Amino acid sequence: MRIESGAACWRGTVGYHYKVVKFPANATTTTTTTTGEARSPPPPPPPSDLPFRFFRNRYIPWPSNGRRHFLRISTSRASSLPHKALRSIPKTRVLAASRAMKKEQELQPKLCTKMRLWEFSDQYMIEAIDGASNSYLMISRVDGSLKSVDELPDYGATSPRIRNIFGLIGMLKLVAGTYALVITNRECVGSHFGYPIFKVSSLQILPCNQAVSSSTAEQNKLESELKGLLSAAEKTPGLYFSYEIDLTLSLQRSHGSRYESKNLPLWRQAILATQLQYLDPCSPSSLFLVQADPRFLWNNYMLEVLIDNKLDPYILPVIQGNILSFLRYQSFQANIGKQIVDVILIARRCTRRTGTRMWRRGADAEGYTANFVETEQIVQCNGFTASFVQVWEHLSFPTFMFMVDISIKAFMPTSVRGSIPLLWKQIVDLTYKPSFEIVRPEEAPQVVQRHFLDLRRTYGSVLAVDLINKHGGEGRLNQVFANAMQKIASDEIRYVHFDFHRICGHIHFERLSLLYDQIVDFLKSHRYFLLDVKGEKLEEQQGIVRTNCVDCLDRTNVTQSMIGRRILESQLQRMGILGNGETIDNHVGFDESFKILWADHGDDISIQYSGTAALKGDFVRHGKRTINGVIGDGCNALLRYYLNNFCDGTKQDAIDLLHGHYIVAVSRGLTSSLKGEAVEAWTSFPIASALVLTGMMLAAMSLRQAQHDWRHLLLSAVWAGLSLGIMAFMKANGRKFCNRPRLHKP
Repeated sequence: MRIESGAACWRGTVGYHYKVVKFPANATTTTTTTTGEARSPPPPPPPSDLPFRFFRNRYIPWPSNGRRHFLRISTSRASSLPHKALRSIPKTRVLAASRAMKKEQELQPKLCTKMRLWEFSDQYMIEAIDGASNSYLMISRVDGSLKSVDELPDYGATSPRIRNIFGLIGMLKLVAGTYALVITNRECVGSHFGYPIFKVSSLQILPCNQAVSSSTAEQNKLESELKGLLSAAEKTPGLYFSYEIDLTLSLQRSHGSRYESKNLPLWRQAILATQLQYLDPCSPSSLFLVQADPRFLWNNYMLEVLIDNKLDPYILPVIQGNILSFLRYQSFQANIGKQIVDVILIARRCTRRTGTRMWRRGADAEGYTANFVETEQIVQCNGFTASFVQVWEHLSFPTFMFMVDISIKAFMPTSVRGSIPLLWKQIVDLTYKPSFEIVRPEEAPQVVQRHFLDLRRTYGSVLAVDLINKHGGEGRLNQVFANAMQKIASDEIRYVHFDFHRICGHIHFERLSLLYDQIVDFLKSHRYFLLDVKGEKLEEQQGIVRTNCVDCLDRTNVTQSMIGRRILESQLQRMGILGNGETIDNHVGFDESFKILWADHGDDISIQYSGTAALKGDFVRHGKRTINGVIGDGCNALLRYYLNNFCDGTKQDAIDLLHGHYIVAVSRGLTSSLKGEAVEAWTSFPIASALVLTGMMLAAMSLRQAQHDWRHLLLSAVWAGLSLGIMAFMKANGRKFCNRPRLHKP
């Protein structure tokens, strides 16, 4: 976070760019950045705007003695900052902003929960049938423009198509047309502290592209190709949303607001730090503003048009999870003796470097890693609420947060998973296991430092658990990663390597207890978040465990389920549900439900990233390896091979398009990016495979006839030679035969 006010410049505790610009209302002067570059100030927002927003490039009024202060928030990366600058911000200004928000809360329309869609020939009309809005939202089918109107148009005898929808996810602009994404069906999967949580059952794309008819033939062709990518959006798994609570924040991060902003539109809700005197950039609870986390907001990019048009009743934050998408929500209820225990598992997938298994590996230059997932485990019983959060990252750093709550609040631990935070790739080339390539290894220390600094600011202390092999291709990654970690290791950042395959093999997963013995001191010393019956904080979670393997799927899920089990047992003992030394294993029904919960959790995250269920899931589900589990792992491994080589390139393009990693309006060389190279015109895997098989069959048939005519022997050699030649060509150009992304190549 970077805050600028006058000539002063500070960097804050969040990995987003914050700029405060002071100038009189209606001023036209310019501001000067720390680099000396003159920039025109942004136009002042209307007085009705609220003090805080979390979306990038949004300005927020800050009342102060007749002068306006604007806070600009964007997602650009920033480095560390001295926290004394934050302390210098007058507390009265913060309180004034708080009072201003309270005053305007009652004026804000609430979020539409159910709508009626009217489809006319030239426009769509969205009507809020739950009373959230008295006007209609008109979407032009010509150019996608948005407008609020008071009544439906009169089309005489023409009967429009009418149906119910449950949310507008956003708008997406392509070459000549605009497309709206709406939720056509939803499923209530449970409640979170009394608020219903919904899963998106079906999506539909509404084309607003009648202007395409006046475009050139080349533009129409590109529009058609890009529109085909949007079909992937309708099949996106694991999308969740709520009309009333922010699902992007864990319990610990969302706790501590100085006021409640439930009457505000969900996307505009903000939380002030509880105690300004503790504004420490290295403390996870000292954020100056804790707002909906854009890392986990799946439709962040698509909402920008709605935000610009101030359509608050229709702005619905969506997360996909168990990642990949931003949230995965699962829960169960079971008995321990006479006690009823509710367990909820929530996974939030980060969108900074989202994508498919083989096309989004490692980290980018800013330290953002692939397959970064924050997992939160929440337990409720007898008025107690316990939450535990873990993070997955694609060979990055897993974080662990532990939070306990008494009475109606939360006891909450958190952990993360994510890819190895190095610049590396593993490009598919028709081989079963492509080789690892480390890109610019000399930059590894800087990338690792950026990644862990971001985790440090967000979660506090970090314990990185590395599960990859020490030998072979993974061994090279391990060596570079371990060397980089040695340079930043401290009391606040620890690194533990555990060779999962060597120690546990394929069946002895109970040996994970050896890993637990190495990290139990970290879990105990960094405590958990604890609230008493009055909602007052007694303790605070000070650290997180970050887990990674190569994919951050199979080994990671087994390991995190083990950690989650141990934490849950300690939480239940703290609540008095379990006695000292008693474990979940003593309660068969509860134990089975817990295993199924984590197995389903791992399967969902794996499906979003790799396209198949997780491997080794039978151990998580049943506590041991089974014959059916081994056979299922073999089938899933073959399916992963097929999807990675022949499907995921197109899927990656669709993901980049939906998340704004590739923006059509500002892209250059669009035509060439969608066209393949000359060699690719001859690289069709189905055709090449058919030619190889045909050649081998003809060679075999000719060989059988060779005993009658020696010329068939020569013909057999010719057919066999052609087949071998085609196979050699396929091996030499394996990457050309695979389905590759065409748009964004980070």
